[in-house]
Amino acid sequence: MRHAAKTAFARHLRRDMTDAERLLWFHLRNRRLGDLKFRRQCPIGPFVADFLCADAGLIVEVDGSQHGEDADASRTHFLERRGYRVLRVWNHDVLVRTASVLESILAALDERPPEMR
Repeated sequence: MRHAAKTAFARHLRRDMTDAERLLWFHLRNRRLGDLKFRRQCPIGPFVADFLCADAGLIVEVDGSQHGEDADASRTHFLERRGYRVLRVWNHDVLVRTASVLESILAALDERPPEMR
């Protein structure tokens, strides 16, 4: 996908977020979690990451029933080869166990190398 097309696709995804993505974005935006900046629907190579904290090298992917293990595994492998850590959370958990998901994200942020803190 060309860069312009990828950017347009990311904009489309920002406009049409799932309920779970919308709820998680409420808690991640404006440095509300760990005083770190997150971006949503961020193009990285051929993929669009749901939420990216570039300072911590962390990508949070919100998965629903449409995700397949093989596709997710190759996507995760691609992102990890570029130095990102990928945390996958389920839509249902974001909606029902929001505090637990936020704690998982904070724990992943605490696991980053000292030079990234």
